[in-house]
Amino acid sequence: MKELIAFCGLDCEKCEARLATLNNDEKLRRKVAKLWSEWNNVEIPPEAINCVGCRIDGAKTPYCESLCPIRQCALEKKVETCGSCPDMEACEKLEPILKNNPDVLKNLKA
Repeated sequence: MKELIAFCGLDCEKCEARLATLNNDEKLRRKVAKLWSEWNNVEIPPEAINCVGCRIDGAKTPYCESLCPIRQCALEKKVETCGSCPDMEACEKLEPILKNNPDVLKNLKA
């Protein structure tokens, strides 16, 4: 499995937070912070938008680092991704992502 597929199956290579980090793009950081703030109904400052990928060493957004229940579960279970977990299809934590992103299941099964 590609190293840049997150535990949940999202493709970190396409993540704007990762792109902003790699390119030190302040304009993109502000855009992502604004969008994520709206999605999550919480204020996310642009300086929190620093991440190189969920499963690789390096910077993570505060949410991805310690608040994401999917990442925490996968780390606890010591699985490569949710695709390695026998409970994946019935997982309540993963369900919202599966519903909103059809590529996630494909990425997890690859």
